[in-house]
Amino acid sequence: MVYFDCVQTPLIHQEFHVNPGEIHSYPFDTEQIVAMFINGRTKVLLLPGDSLHAVIRYEGKNVTSIDFTGTEQAVFHNRLYRDIERLKRDMRYKTQLLGCVVLDVKPKDRINDSRLLLDKVKNMIEEVGSACAPSVANYIMAEIESLVYNSFMEYPVMYAETRKLPVEKQEIGDYWKLMDGYVLRKDAASLRVPEYAGLLMRYCFYRNEYQARERGEDYKIPDVFEGMYKELASFYEGELRDFVLYTLLVNFIRNGKEIERADVLVKDYKERYNINKEHMHILDNLLQ
Repeated sequence: MVYFDCVQTPLIHQEFHVNPGEIHSYPFDTEQIVAMFINGRTKVLLLPGDSLHAVIRYEGKNVTSIDFTGTEQAVFHNRLYRDIERLKRDMRYKTQLLGCVVLDVKPKDRINDSRLLLDKVKNMIEEVGSACAPSVANYIMAEIESLVYNSFMEYPVMYAETRKLPVEKQEIGDYWKLMDGYVLRKDAASLRVPEYAGLLMRYCFYRNEYQARERGEDYKIPDVFEGMYKELASFYEGELRDFVLYTLLVNFIRNGKEIERADVLVKDYKERYNINKEHMHILDNLLQ
């Protein structure tokens, strides 16, 4: 089988039976940037009006090469995206923090590697200049910042819990200053990156824990769906709140367990916080 799955919405999805050498085409409409997974592993970026043809070669389940043709803009953006994926591989930069713990990657090294990755990707995007559409540049940077800043906030704590080395002894400086100066992204493309919603969630809990410590109070990250919703709704405003609550609701519903618990919060979200009507359209379809 060949599977096409849109990252932004489960409503854009297609699958085909495949024989070697066959070509499968999937047209769809979109008004904004979307990311599509091909067979769950190869991600491509598409803007309205793009046409992209991908020849993907496999050895077993592993992708050995990808060749792009199509409209000039689509080909350029996806070659740039592949170059960034290649950079991460060349740096041996793992996307899963648990894998870093298993390999005993020191928090200091992970943070330094993350800063280096961020700088390299910024430079790559600056070098291509106006050849890269602003929405694609923003989408890519939101993905990279999600990797980088989640490493700052999450990895020292994860490492301390599993390797029994306190954060204060990890040689990373002041953990509570690692995110100083970071400005949250609010552009439309960044707020279509699911990983960035994960960053926003972690940033909320990071800041709330810091403020609780400053007051001399204990803090525990909420581990119940309803508690997470309440804390995120209180922390964010406007489009950021809409995006992060929508993502929380979608993830809970798609998990498929105790879906009825989402009904009350979806109603609350619709009445109080929803701005992007596409979000409600997707939620309504998921709940049908």
